[in-house]
Amino acid sequence: MDETDGLILKALRDDARLPFVEIAGRVGLSEAAVRRRVANLVQAGTIKKFTVVVEEDKESTSAITYVSVSPSHPTSEVSKKLESIPGVESIYETTGSYDIAAIIKGANIEEVNRSVEEIRRIGGVLKTETTIILRTIR
Repeated sequence: MDETDGLILKALRDDARLPFVEIAGRVGLSEAAVRRRVANLVQAGTIKKFTVVVEEDKESTSAITYVSVSPSHPTSEVSKKLESIPGVESIYETTGSYDIAAIIKGANIEEVNRSVEEIRRIGGVLKTETTIILRTIR
């Protein structure tokens, strides 16, 4: 990955729907060259997915659930199981007191709580700690 790839990635982070011809103008390449570079970044795994961020429902609830995993269970296995739980938006393997931090979103607090209860039932989970997100700044 070079500096031009970095500029392409920055443009796509800002707006994943940006036309290749517009990105080409920004980075000084042809549209075909940008298309090829993006395809290479996808194939290399640098770009994992293209996504849409929508305005959050003001009535919805978000939380961060921290998960402590038993040393006898691989953290990656627990993380994989978290992917199938409804409401789990993001999963981060971390250092510190907890092994995993999961972002959970639900229509209301009860929905978030159901997700947390499912997390607690995963084999290898020793304990959880959940904090409700009051406001998202960025």
